[in-house]
Amino acid sequence: MTAAADTARPSRFRAENLRDILRHGLITVAFCCVIAAALTVSGMGSWDSQMVYSLSIGTISWLVIDTGRLFISGRSDVLWPHGPWGFVLVAFGVVLGFLGGGAIGDAWVGRPLFDFSGFARHRMASTIVITLAATIGMCYLFYSLGRSKHMQRQIDLAQRNATEARLKLLETQLEPHMLFNTLANLRVLITVDPPRAVAMLDRLNSYLRMTLSGSRALSHPLSAEFDRLSDYLELMSVRMGERLRYTLDLPDDLRDTPVPPLLLQPLVENSIRHGLEPQVEGGEIAVRARREAGELVIEVSDTGVGLDATQQPSEGGGFGLEQVRERLATVYGEQGRLSLRPAASGGGTCVTLNLPLPT
Repeated sequence: MTAAADTARPSRFRAENLRDILRHGLITVAFCCVIAAALTVSGMGSWDSQMVYSLSIGTISWLVIDTGRLFISGRSDVLWPHGPWGFVLVAFGVVLGFLGGGAIGDAWVGRPLFDFSGFARHRMASTIVITLAATIGMCYLFYSLGRSKHMQRQIDLAQRNATEARLKLLETQLEPHMLFNTLANLRVLITVDPPRAVAMLDRLNSYLRMTLSGSRALSHPLSAEFDRLSDYLELMSVRMGERLRYTLDLPDDLRDTPVPPLLLQPLVENSIRHGLEPQVEGGEIAVRARREAGELVIEVSDTGVGLDATQQPSEGGGFGLEQVRERLATVYGEQGRLSLRPAASGGGTCVTLNLPLPT
């Protein structure tokens, strides 16, 4: 985790804890209103006096326990103090809430503070039992809610780590695949055109230096993906010469859109290997990005030999296409789609990627 993430994490937890405390406070107030209504109906006092007693006792107990657990633990991500401190905190909150809330209620009805002699024995016992039962019940409820939220956070973290590991694996599989193909082409070029082989080797050296020095981020701007694609096509142009022509079209408003690294290169490599190389005259590759119906649409089309007659348009063979499909499914789920069809011009192939735009 980066230093920026470490700095942001405590702030995030503080905001989450504040929301949790306020949510617990609203639940406590609602619960106190229910208790006050039940006591009023049972004839234990007027509505206003029971409401003041109930709200005072419940609010004080809630504040002491809910804020005290964070103070005792010293960590914002701890659900409850470990050891006996949790039981001590509940007991302290009950006593303080009973005494403090009772004092507020006594002041409201005009009774002398802490004058328990005016209470009937059964009413005193009922008040203590209700306070204990309500406080323990609310503490258990809040603990259960917090534990469920904490477990969901851990599940989300584990899923995110698994996704990151899978993306790293797919990327490490793609990079040597591209390198091996390029070296194989370089080996052929050395025997037929040594000067162009040297130029291709220089391009390869520059490309690898830029790629390996870059960060292993799970995503980068679409402009970086197009820049890497331009370097790769220039590398292939050294070998193919005039047989390879290409067009890259990236609108300015889509340049900062995040995408997984090495998303487009396997598609272009597939077009060159299966589309343009079998043709003596070569052909053209066009990579275009656009915004359509709230999605990012990227098309990689070529003027090559086209799809095999036995291959369905929706299918796509080859290592590169399968890797791209897996990465789309890992990052975007059902929102990321890859489709393969004949090019609109009547010759060649068009691969279309549909990706969700960040909100």
